[in-house]
Amino acid sequence: MTGHGEGRRWPWRALRVVAVLVLLDTLAQAALAGLFVTGDLDLLTWHAANAGVLSALTIVQTAAALVVRRAARGPLWPVMASAVLVVLVSAQQGLGEARVLAGHIPLGMAIFGCATALTYRAFAQRPSASPLVARSRQSRQGVAG
Repeated sequence: MTGHGEGRRWPWRALRVVAVLVLLDTLAQAALAGLFVTGDLDLLTWHAANAGVLSALTIVQTAAALVVRRAARGPLWPVMASAVLVVLVSAQQGLGEARVLAGHIPLGMAIFGCATALTYRAFAQRPSASPLVARSRQSRQGVAG
């Protein structure tokens, strides 16, 4: 049987796993784009197909962030950051399909930066007890708050 703290950790572990997958897939997208630009035209098809994978992963990441928020009583920032990534990746797909490289390339760099920041923050965040549990512990210990 797992303790109370363990029940709050699994959603964070799930978010961290998905955040790493999003980050790695974003890196794969950049690699595919770079190889396409060097002349391997077949990689454009792979780049386009992988855009769908990245889109799906960002949706899964948003769902994992919602579980962190609800089940682990986590902060709102993972949900917001993940939702922003969903929007950015969707816009990125549209720009790519329209061949608007002047927007597609810088947006791709921004997506990589956002995915990196979200992954870092997900690992830096420490799951904690809910504010109600923390206040209850303080009152039992006689700590003024």
